[in-house]
Amino acid sequence: MSHMKPAYLRVKQFIQQHISTGEWRTGDVVPSEATLMQQFGISRMTVNRALSELSAEGLVKRVQGLGTFVAELHRISSNLTIRDIQEEVVERGHVHSARLLLSQEEKASAEVAHSLGLAAGDSVFHTTLVHLENGVPIQFEDRYVNPAVSPGYLDTNFINITPTRHLLKEAPLTEASYSIEACLPTAEQARYLDVSPQEACLVMARRTVSGRHVASVARLVYPGSRYSFAGKFQA
Repeated sequence: MSHMKPAYLRVKQFIQQHISTGEWRTGDVVPSEATLMQQFGISRMTVNRALSELSAEGLVKRVQGLGTFVAELHRISSNLTIRDIQEEVVERGHVHSARLLLSQEEKASAEVAHSLGLAAGDSVFHTTLVHLENGVPIQFEDRYVNPAVSPGYLDTNFINITPTRHLLKEAPLTEASYSIEACLPTAEQARYLDVSPQEACLVMARRTVSGRHVASVARLVYPGSRYSFAGKFQA
């Protein structure tokens, strides 16, 4: 009994691998149907199924008469999993502002190094900010960044551009994961969010990958009384 993967799946994984490693970047042309047919020894229908599924998943964009291209991954990921707090606030018709609390290069602790795929003691960039909506604090952002994906990260003016937006531009996303839990704030977080240390906060732990590197790990703390997560799923 053969356990070989279906031909369309092999084509999909071939394309996904080139995109996830960063070898094929946004806007690059994906091999033509004819090329893939010849390379894999399969029918046009099989190739078309693979490309159609990749298009539906948002990894590629098919343009009639021109071919298939690598999609703008950071835009797709932004819609699905990565929300820039500045965009959220502006969409509500409100004013976003930010206070930069910390911006420095550090030696990674064992925990931070593990989450970034680095060795303990390796250099990492560390920033903390408070984001405000109409002057009211709504997010405490504690972020570690892999210097390999954004060497100029600490030179950025984070009052004008959020770390999320900067990283989406510098290191286009190929993968992201997050978890959400309710926690009490630390004394520092409570102070900057202007909440009681006994007020439950929503905490999102977020990890983003760009090509071969983990780009960033962030802990985003929101006052439970001022913020809620919402989303929708479509079959």
